Amino acid sequence: MKLMPFLFRKGKGVFIVILFCTCWGLAPEASAQLRDGVNLPDHDDKFYHLGLALIYNSSHLQVSAHPQFLKSDTVLSINPLNTGGFGVAGMHTLTFSKHWEFRVVFPELQFSYRNLEYHINYPASGEQPVSTKRIESILLGFPLQAKFLSDRIDNFKVYMLGGFNYQYDLASNASARKAQDLVKLQPTNFSFEAGLGFQFFFPVFILSPELKFSDGLMNIHARDPNLKYSNVIDKLKSRMIVFSLIFEG
Repeated sequence: MKLMPFLFRKGKGVFIVILFCTCWGLAPEASAQLRDGVNLPDHDDKFYHLGLALIYNSSHLQVSAHPQFLKSDTVLSINPLNTGGFGVAGMHTLTFSKHWEFRVVFPELQFSYRNLEYHINYPASGEQPVSTKRIESILLGFPLQAKFLSDRIDNFKVYMLGGFNYQYDLASNASARKAQDLVKLQPTNFSFEAGLGFQFFFPVFILSPELKFSDGLMNIHARDPNLKYSNVIDKLKSRMIVFSLIFEG
């Protein structure tokens, strides 16, 4: 699947726009600084530096139907919906060479909503033919990432990153015992991450707009055959696009 058609088909083109608008807005300031000299000239010599990230995320669940779905005359279709969330994270970066860094992100706390839209064949009294199940998550993450950086051009760098993220959902409802309309999720997940970022060196800090893609590797669905909105689903995997503004010293 090609990247750009995937982004715009899923309504994620806005993230690319945000990213480049941010960079464009910073360009005049960065150009002015180039005339004045190089900011933070000793930063690349630091073995360790600390940062803070402000996060906006857009996520959805990838649905795999259970064989029960073909036998069901109640649920006609299940559509995952894209929803937004936000979060904060602490960045701990170790520099190993001119072009390689290792980053530990902790703590990372993200608030996320993953919605499923059900089309019902025979809605019960008072029930709508289209029903949306909102699944709230509070994700405590522990990402480990490797970064490959370009050469520094005065006060600017580009970097790519890749890594893995272990997440625990503090709002998991896997053990809940109420309501017929629940879709339960397991609390733990493990995902692969890849992304791209830009570093702008200012006199007292570094600002890095970053775009990252996260693809869940585990089935987080806690299937309950007694729940009509759950028994038609076999697997649920998380997918997330994360836009971050990272401030580093």
